[in-house]
Amino acid sequence: MHLLDWLACAALGARSPVAGRFRAYLNSDKLPGKSSVLFGGQQHWSRALSFNGALGNVAEMDDVHRTSILHPGPVVIPAALALCEARNASPEALLNAIVRGYEATIRVGRALGADHYAFYHNTASCGSFGAAAAAASILALDQSQTVWALGNAGSRTGGLWQLRNEVVDTKQFHTQDAARLGVEAALMAAKGIRGPEKILEGEQGFFAATSPQARPALVVSESAGEWQLFDCSFKPWPACRHVHASIDALRVALGLNSAPPKLTKTCGSLAAMSDAELNSIQSISIETYRDALVFCDRPKPTTELQAKFSLQHALACVMVHQSPALEHFHESVLSTDLYRHWRDKIQVSCSESIEANYPQQFGAKVRLLFADGVQRRVQLLHAWGDPAWPLQNSDVIDKANTLFAAAGLSSAETSAISQCVLSLNESKDLHGLSQLLSAPQRQERARE
Repeated sequence: MHLLDWLACAALGARSPVAGRFRAYLNSDKLPGKSSVLFGGQQHWSRALSFNGALGNVAEMDDVHRTSILHPGPVVIPAALALCEARNASPEALLNAIVRGYEATIRVGRALGADHYAFYHNTASCGSFGAAAAAASILALDQSQTVWALGNAGSRTGGLWQLRNEVVDTKQFHTQDAARLGVEAALMAAKGIRGPEKILEGEQGFFAATSPQARPALVVSESAGEWQLFDCSFKPWPACRHVHASIDALRVALGLNSAPPKLTKTCGSLAAMSDAELNSIQSISIETYRDALVFCDRPKPTTELQAKFSLQHALACVMVHQSPALEHFHESVLSTDLYRHWRDKIQVSCSESIEANYPQQFGAKVRLLFADGVQRRVQLLHAWGDPAWPLQNSDVIDKANTLFAAAGLSSAETSAISQCVLSLNESKDLHGLSQLLSAPQRQERARE
């Protein structure tokens, strides 16, 4: 399911302007190879990895792990896929590598303190560990070699948040660089190139340098528990995960959706509203955790990316359309009167009680104030798609179908990819998947 989710996100990312820029860079010096460039034929595995690694987070619909505040899929999956194709590895090897890559990424990420996330893009800084673990799994490295791979990947990891303050393509560079770095560290380890075993907890290691508040014991705690992949969330909405709890709380308050009772606190009737009732809403107040405001308090977005990182615009989409969709964040609609009307009615603030439970819970409170003084209040402890309120497999497949269609794939192509991915555990090799993903004729169609 995570592989399908990433492929769908990456398919849409492959038709974006930033994908065109990465494609032009990679095509400037072609090398022969055997790995699939999504919808662009085949190139040397390192180039395929560099391109595919830049795609998974373009649409802002990539999977997420809450307590580590990172997105494993955009780094781990393209790394595992490229190396498995290049090595003619089995589908089982691919799926195992993804699980192990998620495990390493999340375990390192959940040990970091809030001081790290204030400056570092966790997906980049922790993703290289996951890419190295995935590659070590595929290459069947022994314990010492795996330590070297993780140590060298960690010694070069990073990714600063300054990208948030400028109109740049650095977020995509971060994911592809983390994926490439991890795989190369594993390949070097296979040839005996050693790396530091105390890269995490050493006196000049990763935690000391980037997160003095880190709790190193969390890397290895609960070692007998479930794989951390099962603690990941799927995104239903095409926006930053930090706005999702507010979207869901507003949808519950409007009577558009219901959440599990144990996750919800309400005040007032939650029946669906008439148009007259909707138009009588005087204000919409949102309380949530501090990082949601740091990243997404953006009342006047002017670009598609800014809109996806805007609490105000995401909630305006709910008021206008009920369910936010990809086209509701396009730059062409941001200045329309209807969106501005609702954005102006939205106030956002930090709730200390919600902040106290973050990042274990991505929660939000919403208060609707009507012209007659009546109020509706809703508090959600988790967003839809979290393990406590999960998307069903059918929801993830529907999401993938929507993204594939938006990427220009036909229903037949979409069905073929989905069926191939979801039956990988029964396949003998990856040749069928490689053919579906690298078919070059789709590249031109996606550009139209």
